[in-house]
Amino acid sequence: MNPLLEKLQPYPFEKLKALLSDVKPPATKTAISLSIGEPKHEAPSIVKQALIDHIDKLSVYPTTIGSLELRQAMASWVEKRFSVPQGWVTPENHILPVNGTREALFSFTQAVVDNSKEALVISPNPFYQIYEGAALLSGAKPYYLACTQENNFIPDFDKVPADIWQKCQILFLCSPSNPTGSITPIETLKKLIKLADTYNFAIASDECYSELYFDESNPPAGLLTACAEMGRHDFDKCVVFHSLSKRSNLPGLRSGFVAGDAKILKKFLLYRTYHGCAMPEQTQYASIAAWHDEQHVVANRVLYREKYDAVLSILSPVMDIKKPDGGFYLWPKTPIADTEFTKQLLIKQNVLVVPGSYLSREIDGLNPGENRVRMALVAPVKECIEAANRIKEFLTEYY
Repeated sequence: MNPLLEKLQPYPFEKLKALLSDVKPPATKTAISLSIGEPKHEAPSIVKQALIDHIDKLSVYPTTIGSLELRQAMASWVEKRFSVPQGWVTPENHILPVNGTREALFSFTQAVVDNSKEALVISPNPFYQIYEGAALLSGAKPYYLACTQENNFIPDFDKVPADIWQKCQILFLCSPSNPTGSITPIETLKKLIKLADTYNFAIASDECYSELYFDESNPPAGLLTACAEMGRHDFDKCVVFHSLSKRSNLPGLRSGFVAGDAKILKKFLLYRTYHGCAMPEQTQYASIAAWHDEQHVVANRVLYREKYDAVLSILSPVMDIKKPDGGFYLWPKTPIADTEFTKQLLIKQNVLVVPGSYLSREIDGLNPGENRVRMALVAPVKECIEAANRIKEFLTEYY
């Protein structure tokens, strides 16, 4: 077996299962899960219809690069959404369809890391655990940058020593972030691009939550927005990851794309032809329908705003909790250890959250997720309100 497998840590939900193995929630209360970031809003009808209309494509082998029509839809969406000049993102060179960002983030790391020399993969802390696992299995070493409240949950990149940047091969970003919901400012993105030029590393920007924000007139910038403002038409060293899972409530479709540096994507495509991860043709047609439509995305944001407003009005008086910049998570402080809070909340109220320490690593005695929990506001509005009321009752009664 690959010895690098021994370096992998249990996934957060495995730890959560072990933590709660002896817990018996109250039978008088229905279970409410705020633990998994799995959107529960209705999938767009246009996507369902596209799947039905092209179900006969089950008998066709898909190509790894996907259809030109699909890549055109993705390229057009990127340019429009992120204020990239028309024609900069070409479907021939700057777009690759992927089966969701999770598999793409992992396989991208395997394709990019040169483990013949000491390699670091830098990521925020807390983080999406795929970043860490991908780094370890590529033969690289993860390097974690703490995201604390003092810095609005964004890493302090100015404190990273030059010798660390010199060893860096991939810098992972996540904006809006999982789990903190912070958005990386465009000036910070530009600064990181200049660092990538100086030290020759790739920036992998996980932007799967980019369409979940609060101000319709001010959508968050992405890495390619920064490239456009810098006149960087080749997107050198810059790659972004997008998905329909959160944007369009389609986690089961497993559909997204990677866009950016054509030189990197050419090699990544070569890797993927061997990786065996072509997107099924019926999924491609469904994805085209989704990327061409914004109406359902706007409606989706309305629902999340409603949930945030309702939940925060209930919890703010009793909990150290703040509205994030984007995404669908809350990242509140807990009055006791995050693991004990999670356990007692399930025992008393049958509401499930994730301990923040399970989403982070302790570095130099600091675990940035300690004494916080992640709450995913993915359930229907009424269910989120019910969960908030139960959490308030729990806090009021015991703390």
